[in-house]
Amino acid sequence: MKSENKKILIVEDDPNFGNILKEYLSLNDYVITLAKNGIEGFEKFKKDEFDLCILDVMMPYKDGFTLAKEIREINESVPIIFLTAKNLKEDVLKGFKVGADDYLSKPFDSEVLLAKIKAILNRSIAPSLPSSDVFEFSFGQFSLNSKLRHLVFKDENPIKLSPKENQLLRLLVLHINDLLPRDVALNKIWRDDNYFTSRSMDVYIAKLRKYLSADENVQILNIHGEGFRLVIS
Repeated sequence: MKSENKKILIVEDDPNFGNILKEYLSLNDYVITLAKNGIEGFEKFKKDEFDLCILDVMMPYKDGFTLAKEIREINESVPIIFLTAKNLKEDVLKGFKVGADDYLSKPFDSEVLLAKIKAILNRSIAPSLPSSDVFEFSFGQFSLNSKLRHLVFKDENPIKLSPKENQLLRLLVLHINDLLPRDVALNKIWRDDNYFTSRSMDVYIAKLRKYLSADENVQILNIHGEGFRLVIS
């Protein structure tokens, strides 16, 4: 995939760093839109279509994590790279929880960022989910409407799943009582199977287990080295 005409949104509150980054990526044939804070970044995102977003984490008015959540409500699949001055494990995990594709700590080598951008944009775009028109499922005492992203236990109020929670649970239900290979889920949902996306998927599996704990007969089993099984006992 050529970089020409690929549009990138950069949201960075440091004007000097933001302009340097914009100039560098523009020289590499990307079309760059620069915003100086999260509020402006979200407004620019709503008005245009982007192939990738680069978000600073620590920003005034609206931080990068909040902005990423808002972006994900509009677009489930646009790649997001976080930039941060901190290298805390908690921040990295938080970034992946809100749907980050990659993470860079400042200062970083601009060529490393360029390589990450190219790798993300060159990923083969696999379908997010298996080809199927079915979007309503029942398992154990749960019902799932994957179109509305609603998970309902018995007659209780629905839980609104995040886009990736919804995609992952639907894949598990489609493979119910059978193995869902780890690499299949990673490639279909995250379009990659590197260490970071694998850790991100583990976070989502943990969240789904918490939701499903309401029914003791429903479990997500970890098949070591292979993947997961949604089992109904």
